[in-house]
Amino acid sequence: MAIATQQQSIIQARNVNVYYGDFHALKNIHFEVKKHHITALIGPSGCGKSTFLRTLNRMNDQIAGFRVEGDIIIEGKPIYSPKTDVVQLRKRVGMVFQRPNPFPMSIYDNVAYGPRIHGIKKTRDLDEIVEKSLRYAALWDEVKDRLHTSAMGLSGGQQQRLVIARVLAVEPEIILMDEPASALDPISTAKIEELILELKKSYTIVIVTHNMQQAARVSDETAFFLNGQVVEFNDTETIFTNPQRKETEDYISGRFG
Repeated sequence: MAIATQQQSIIQARNVNVYYGDFHALKNIHFEVKKHHITALIGPSGCGKSTFLRTLNRMNDQIAGFRVEGDIIIEGKPIYSPKTDVVQLRKRVGMVFQRPNPFPMSIYDNVAYGPRIHGIKKTRDLDEIVEKSLRYAALWDEVKDRLHTSAMGLSGGQQQRLVIARVLAVEPEIILMDEPASALDPISTAKIEELILELKKSYTIVIVTHNMQQAARVSDETAFFLNGQVVEFNDTETIFTNPQRKETEDYISGRFG
């Protein structure tokens, strides 16, 4: 099993177990995520991949009965420490959900929302952040003439890129994506994939996807989850061309899942 070296890794999961009440959702998860790499989490529905993704920015904390054991360390700091500032953690570790979720406000205000929350008030500063973020999300040219119109008028693919711009506006280091293209048409999906590959230059990305071709196209490493466990974790090419475990081979060949 290939595991990133200490120098390369930005996220380390060490013997992570997650419980929802009596239900043991994640079992002894242990692997590392390399900086400026795209790590895909694959596996059938209900296998624990989205649960694991949400442990990385403590999005599960509000769920009744949630309990985590083991360590998740981001840049050397255990994020489940009582000393962790969860607001700051979620600034550093942004999240993009399955369905686009723009706020019911203007395109501009969607992107400026996070910076304003974190104390940036000057119009000139906000203008710069909004333009930079929309450019980075490959959306600026499509919306620059209607920044003050409702974000709800954008297409699904544009809304998802707007949500990505909203995440980028607070300057995260890591971006979590939970099936970011599953609700989109093929053309919009291709644009999101191009964007993900471009973002890798500046950010670390962890993506949950049901789409095997998408995982093969965009990711550097892939973790195969099954029944709350990581069955296999390796570079993506090896996972898809020479899997070490029969369960992995059965899944990626379509025999189940």
